[in-house]
Amino acid sequence: MPAVRSAGTARGPTGELAIVLHTHMPYVEGGTAWPPTDIDSFLLSPEGFGTWPFGEEWLWEAVATSYVPLLDVIGRAPITLSLTPVLCDQLEAPGAIERCIRFLRELRPESHRLDIELFQAAGEQDSARELERSAADYASAADRLEAIGGDLLGALARLATWTSAATHAVLPLLATDAGVALQVQTAIASHRRRSGHWNGGFWLPECAHAPWLDGLLEDCGVHATCVELTEAFGLGAAEHLRPLVTDEGPVLWPIDRQTIALAWSDNGYPAHAAYRDYHRHTLHHHRVWANDGRPYDHAVALARAGDHAADFVARVRSRVQTGDVCVCAFDTELFGHWWYEGVAWLGAVLEESTRQGLVLTTLDDALARHDPVAAPTLLPETTWGQDGDLSTWSGPAVADLAWQARAAELRVIAAGGGAPERAVRELLALQASDWAFLANRELAGAYPRERMREHADALELALARDRRDDGDGPPPDAKLRNLAPDLKAAGWL
Repeated sequence: MPAVRSAGTARGPTGELAIVLHTHMPYVEGGTAWPPTDIDSFLLSPEGFGTWPFGEEWLWEAVATSYVPLLDVIGRAPITLSLTPVLCDQLEAPGAIERCIRFLRELRPESHRLDIELFQAAGEQDSARELERSAADYASAADRLEAIGGDLLGALARLATWTSAATHAVLPLLATDAGVALQVQTAIASHRRRSGHWNGGFWLPECAHAPWLDGLLEDCGVHATCVELTEAFGLGAAEHLRPLVTDEGPVLWPIDRQTIALAWSDNGYPAHAAYRDYHRHTLHHHRVWANDGRPYDHAVALARAGDHAADFVARVRSRVQTGDVCVCAFDTELFGHWWYEGVAWLGAVLEESTRQGLVLTTLDDALARHDPVAAPTLLPETTWGQDGDLSTWSGPAVADLAWQARAAELRVIAAGGGAPERAVRELLALQASDWAFLANRELAGAYPRERMREHADALELALARDRRDDGDGPPPDAKLRNLAPDLKAAGWL
C-alpha cells in the first residue's frame, strides 16, 4: 500500500499528494435496439441520443476502457473520487449494464474480427495480433462486470466521496440562484441516496468558480471544492499548494497546473512516441498504431508508463518538500479511454509513491491536517478550460448556446413549482457543459447543437402543453426517463 497518513498527524517534510479523479459522461443512455442487423447499421443507428460514436456506445466504451479497469487501482489508495449524478443515472438505468455487456460480448468481438481479417489479408500480422490482444480488453471488462453482478455503480459509489452538479452545468454561467440550487441540491440528494453519506465535497464542473457562488454552495451544504487559480497566482506558485477558506465558508483547494500538465497537456506523458495513438483508428474504430506511426507495442508502452510514473512521483516530491499538499486533478476518462496506458501509469504512481516515500491523501483527510489560509479578495471567475476563463463555454463560437441555456432556465424558474417535470429534466439536459465544449472544439460535427436544440424544443413543448391544461399533460420522458430521479427528494417537484 502507498504511504498513508491518518487524520490528525502532523505534516511531514515531504508533503502530500492528493489525486482527484472527476468522473463524468453526458446523458447518452437511450435503450438502443439489440441485436443490430449488422455492424454498419448499428454504427449508423438513429436509436437513442445520436449515432456512433455519440450514442450510448460512447458510455459503454468509457465503462470498458476506464471505469472497470480503474476499479482495482482506485481501491488501493486514498484517492478523491467524484461521480456526476448524470453518469450515475445512466449506470443505474434498468437494462443499461446488460446492454453494455452485450455490446462487449457481441459487437466488439465482431468488429475486431473484421479488422483482423483486413490486416491479415494485407500481410500486416503485427497489427492483426495487436487487435487480438486488444479484443481481450473488452472480454475482460465483460467478465469483471458479470463478476460484480453488473453493479458497477455500487462498486464506484463505495469509493466516491465527492459529488458534482446534477448534469455538469458550468455554474457561473447559470442565470439564477435558483438554477444553481437546482443543479447542486439535486446532485447532493442523488449522492446521499446512492452512497449513504456525504461530507460536503463537491467538484465544480469544468473547475468553474466565481466568488458569488460561495454563499450558495455553503447554503446547500458544500464545504470544499477545487479551483483553478493558475492565472491568479502564476504557474508553479507556492499558493497552489495550500487550501483557501472563503468568507462565505467553503474551502477552495487550488489544483496544481504545473503538476497536472506532466500527464495532461499537449506535450505531457501521453504524447510519448511509444503510447497508443488515440486519434488514428481502423475501419471499425480500433487503434493499432503508436504515436510515432509504428505498429503499437504494448510491452514497450507499459515499460514507458513505469518510467513516467517514477518521474512524476519524483517531481511531486520536489514540489511538496515544504510539507504542503499538491492537488492533482484529472478527468477519470483520461485513464484508459483517452490515454490507453493511463491506468497502468496511475497504478505505477501508487507503487512509486511507496517506494519514494510520497504520502498520498484524500482532500477530506488533508483538510484535517492543513489549516486553510484566507482566500484572496476579488478572485476572478476561473475554470480549467482554455485561458483559465469561461470562454470555452460562452465565447463567440458558442455564445448562442450559452444564451439559449440561460433563456430556458429563466422560463423554467419563472414557472416556479408549477414547472412540469418534463421541462425541468430537459433544462438539466440542456445545461450540460459537454455541448458547448464539443461545439467549441469542433469535435462532434453538428451533434452538440442538435442535442441542445432537441432539449430546448422539448422543454418548450412541455411548457406549452402544461399551459393548455387540456388533460393531456406534458409529453412523456421517452429519452430522459432515467435522468435526475432524485428531483422530488431534492424538493424540486
